[in-house]
Amino acid sequence: MTTTGLPRRVTAGFAAGSLGTGGFGVLPGLVLAYYLTDTLAVGALPAAVIVVIPKIVDVLVNPLIGARNDAAFATTGSRTRLMWIGTATIVPMFVLTFAAPTQAPPVVGALWVLVFFTAAAVAYACFQVPYIALPTDLTPDYHARTRLISARIAVLALAILLIGAGAPAVRDALGGGATGYVVMAAVSVAVIAGGMTVSTAVAGAAGRRAPNTATTTTAPDGRDAFRAARDHRHYRILLSVFVIQALASAVMLAGAQYLATYVLDDSGALTPLFVALVAPALLVMPLWVRVGRRFGKLRALFAASALFLLADVILVVAIAAPGAWVFGVLAITGVGYAGMQTFPLAMLPDVIDEYSAVTGREQGGAMSGLWTAGETLGMAIGPGLYLLVLAATGFVSSSADVDAEQPRSAIVGITAGFSVLPAILVALSMVFLTRYDRR
Repeated sequence: MTTTGLPRRVTAGFAAGSLGTGGFGVLPGLVLAYYLTDTLAVGALPAAVIVVIPKIVDVLVNPLIGARNDAAFATTGSRTRLMWIGTATIVPMFVLTFAAPTQAPPVVGALWVLVFFTAAAVAYACFQVPYIALPTDLTPDYHARTRLISARIAVLALAILLIGAGAPAVRDALGGGATGYVVMAAVSVAVIAGGMTVSTAVAGAAGRRAPNTATTTTAPDGRDAFRAARDHRHYRILLSVFVIQALASAVMLAGAQYLATYVLDDSGALTPLFVALVAPALLVMPLWVRVGRRFGKLRALFAASALFLLADVILVVAIAAPGAWVFGVLAITGVGYAGMQTFPLAMLPDVIDEYSAVTGREQGGAMSGLWTAGETLGMAIGPGLYLLVLAATGFVSSSADVDAEQPRSAIVGITAGFSVLPAILVALSMVFLTRYDRR
């Protein structure tokens, strides 16, 4: 099972899980804030709180899920039980998130979204935490893990393109509003759950090992991941970099709909914006694999981050001169984004092996649990930060059937939040990255 040459069926099965992680990762970040402010008439500031709270819950729950997963893996040799639970429960919770009563007062809609999105996030974590740990189980080979993750990121890009561009198109085809959002959620979660099902059935089964009957001094618990972050330098730095970059990506995702509607003056421009951002990842993934093999994963990650940063800085010009050129610059951003997604995830199994060797027992679930908790927190704080920028620059919220006129300050905030803020965050992540190999 843990050979350097994985069967294509296993690689494809593992990659299929990114239909789930990509779909759930992108769609709430892309449309949830906009749904709250422009369909349920929730103010920008309370909407920021609503999108963050479920992910704070994840930060508390994910390490516990990881520890439970490690305990199950030690006794049964399998990680699939929680993956199946998450796959089954995410479907109704996700649909209900976008089925809030639009005729009720905004506070009712806000609480509705809070409850069901929190439940959907926990269901997603039950799948994602074991899923992230699977490469450690599937192969011990350094470069094989990069190839495995590159296949996953290619499918991730496809999922982001399919759901990120297609879901809003479904919503808009039905006239937006309550019906549009519910149908959009139902279609999207069918794709999400389908990918999760294939991955659990194929890759989860392939990652099965003989149960570990050896006696260990301590049993897995929810504090294992925090001990790893405290004690293992590589894990702490890599986790910090990944979370900060997830935050930067989430800010851009949250701002895309606002940029299309209020800066490019075309709400339908969201789909080509997404194509420009994500499609390059499908083309350059083999190139990033070669770059990683030649220069190492660390240098390749730094190069990808620098490219993403450069493109974000250029996007600042859209404040004064919005136009079609934005799509070309976003394509450069997409090339950097592909590398930023690939290399941290390819480095994580190596770091897990390092720390597991030190502790003498499997730590993949716990460390993946904190990793996904950090990622989901970043993906939630991103929209929250973006909404705070909107609130500070005078953005005017509206209901589904009203187009609000935005002041010039809000237009500046929409554009700067989409470009300047992600650039600052990626620059900060690169500072952390320079310390990765220092002793």
